[in-house]
Amino acid sequence: MVNTTAAQADKGIVVPTQVPLAHILRDHAAWLQDPGLGNQADLSGMTLNDSNLTGAVLRQAILLGTTLLDANLAGADLSGAKLERADLQRANLAGADLSNATMAGTMFSGALLERTNLSDVIASGAVFNQVRMKDARMLEASVNDASFHQASLLRASLHHSRFYDVDFSEANLDEAIFYHARLQHSRLVAVSGAGVSFGGSKIDHCDFTHAVLPGSIFGRAEVIQCVFRNAKLNDSDFREARLSGGDFGRATLRGARFGGATFKNADFRGADLTGARELTPEQLAQAMTDEITILPNGKPGPYRTGRR
Repeated sequence: MVNTTAAQADKGIVVPTQVPLAHILRDHAAWLQDPGLGNQADLSGMTLNDSNLTGAVLRQAILLGTTLLDANLAGADLSGAKLERADLQRANLAGADLSNATMAGTMFSGALLERTNLSDVIASGAVFNQVRMKDARMLEASVNDASFHQASLLRASLHHSRFYDVDFSEANLDEAIFYHARLQHSRLVAVSGAGVSFGGSKIDHCDFTHAVLPGSIFGRAEVIQCVFRNAKLNDSDFREARLSGGDFGRATLRGARFGGATFKNADFRGADLTGARELTPEQLAQAMTDEITILPNGKPGPYRTGRR
């Protein structure tokens, strides 16, 4: 629909009249059924703050630079949508489907992403600060140069996802599952969470300084040159993990399990290993300990052959 004044027509200027959103959604629904019968929704650059789009079908829609501050998109279908540079701060996306969406530079700070499907998304430079992602799914996602600062990922499923240069600092990871995920050069400084699972993951050059992760699972994980200084890892499970280098200085690992784990120059100087289970003399001999390391028997180190 185009509305052009006579003066504008004389100058060759064509000014499009904004089509009502309801019409765009109706045309998009028709396009999804048959591209010849409708038009793909293109909301690029539009400002839709506080809009009620509950359950809206925007699958494969184009929302480049769209502003949706405080919008209600609960249960909406945004799968395969182009969300580059879109602003969804404080939006309600509970139960929404964003699978396969592209999210370069997308803003989600403060958004509600409870039970949201974020599987297979490509998120580069996206900001998820302080989002609430309880029971969300982010399976096989590709995330880089993104931030989840102070986010809540309670029971979030992040299986097989790849995180490169991602900031999870101060996030709540209670019962989150990073099963067979890959985390590289990421910050998990001061994260907290009981029962977090990194089982089978590859964790490469990540920073867990001051993390509080009691009962966390690193079973069969490959942990390469990671920093766990001053971390609280009581009762954690490192069985069959491969620890290559890494700094556990002054970390607390009381009651942790290490059956079948391999150590290669892991630094446990100043760590508290009181009650650590399944640690063999061979494992301890491969690690670095010092006079303020507390060995599994509760006595100060350093570890010497024949002493546990």
